[in-house]
Amino acid sequence: MNLLLITLILILALVAIKLSSKSGLPALLLFIILGLIFSRLGIEFNNFQIADNIASISLMVIMFYGGFGTNWSMGKHVAKEAMILSSLGVFLTAILTGIFSYFILRFPLLESMLLGSVVSSTDYASVSNILVSKNLNLKYGTASLLEIESGSNDPTAYTMTMVFLSLILGKDVNVFLLIFKQVFVGILVGFLVGIIVIKLIKLLNFNEDGLFAVFIASIMFGTYGLADAFGGNGYLALYLMGIYIGNFEYPGKRDVVFFYDGVTSIVQIALFFLLGLLADFSLLIKALPIGLILMLFMFFIARPLTVFCIMKPFKLKNNQMTLISIAGIRGAAAIAFAIMAVNSGANFSINLFSIVFVICLFSSLIQGVLMPISTKALNMFEENDTVLRTFNYYQDKSGLGFLKTKIIENSKWANKKIKDIEIAFNIIVAKIERRGRTIVPRGNTLIEVGDDIVLGGQAYFDSSGKELIEIKLSGNHEWINKEIKDIKVDPNELIIMLQKPTGQIVVPSGDTKLEENDRIVILNADKTIKK
Repeated sequence: MNLLLITLILILALVAIKLSSKSGLPALLLFIILGLIFSRLGIEFNNFQIADNIASISLMVIMFYGGFGTNWSMGKHVAKEAMILSSLGVFLTAILTGIFSYFILRFPLLESMLLGSVVSSTDYASVSNILVSKNLNLKYGTASLLEIESGSNDPTAYTMTMVFLSLILGKDVNVFLLIFKQVFVGILVGFLVGIIVIKLIKLLNFNEDGLFAVFIASIMFGTYGLADAFGGNGYLALYLMGIYIGNFEYPGKRDVVFFYDGVTSIVQIALFFLLGLLADFSLLIKALPIGLILMLFMFFIARPLTVFCIMKPFKLKNNQMTLISIAGIRGAAAIAFAIMAVNSGANFSINLFSIVFVICLFSSLIQGVLMPISTKALNMFEENDTVLRTFNYYQDKSGLGFLKTKIIENSKWANKKIKDIEIAFNIIVAKIERRGRTIVPRGNTLIEVGDDIVLGGQAYFDSSGKELIEIKLSGNHEWINKEIKDIKVDPNELIIMLQKPTGQIVVPSGDTKLEENDRIVILNADKTIKK
């Protein structure tokens, strides 16, 4: 029965994702509503400890993959503004919200500051989902600024949460030392692990399917654990490590993209749905007015005041700063930090979790709906839709495929201009790599011996399911040390590729010599595998 229930929940969650993609509503909102519905149907879940563990793992995945998917080439010109927003901006938002809670709502001072800290960061998943689903490429690099800000501001909110939570618990803590360790160790571990990982990728050969994605997942958990062990901010370390290794190109990166695309969706479904189950409906109703008041204060006063004050020196335009203010959606991290606070054992006079939950709920709904509308109203939509991608991105995410071939001495293309070569198929010379430089191909570009020619065309998807046979040449196999033209192959079979033990891919010709431990890939037209 439990498995059937999980199946139903996952199917409904997938429907919610599709609805989110089409409507632009944050998936956070839809998953939470789904959880609330199931809780009202009698499914009970009130284990904050389990929820805390799930939230921590989910944030690790979200933070790492948020960094991994950040295109630094596109965002580096707005990185300074984004990083100031994600640090000083979070600090000011937390303090302003805390002051409002203390003087207006009459909450205790430390609890007010803790509440402000918990809800001070913006939600990467919600912001990114709205930008992608509504195809909102914003003027002045604002989309990149928002993604970097929302992807990197959770660590600041986490550090502030830890500081005020420690003070509430009565711990003897050196606030400045705690903040310094959180930030310094987090940055150091993030970049150090990133450098080591890139060196390991170059040294090690991950040939087995899925092995590289497992390696990256292990590194992800290890990075968080290492930073945390030395008192650093594990989420900051993960985000920076993700940015560092995500902006290199290497074999196996495609596996990581596919793996984390799926894992990120699963952890978001699990996290947000459990948060919906965790919420006590009667307590939410009581917290509704306070949560709404706080959300409106942050939306109309705290966020705009913060953005305009610290972004004005950078000469951002008023319509740009207004949209950045509207895009300050609160989400998963805030609720996860609220759960962490509840699990700390501290005695609160306020219902922290329910208040934070309501703030995030209204923030997702109101700001999520307003953001696409405001983009057009504020004349912030970039019609040219300029986005920087890599060759690997289009291979991973679209129907475009690329092939590389080296020009040898007796090649028919050697010492010819591109306009003079005969290309019989529907492909294009996408680029030329020559002695470490990239040559943009034109009709008059001369192809030289030693050039690597990259050809682009439509990628092939085999909907018929034709089987490829893979054979490893080991032991005393009869093909070892023979050239392909000298071996007997069935008329229905063709050797289409071979892979060397080093991982090198070789496109075979009749003169290609087969060696021990080579992996041979054969197309079998009638799917008959010969013993």
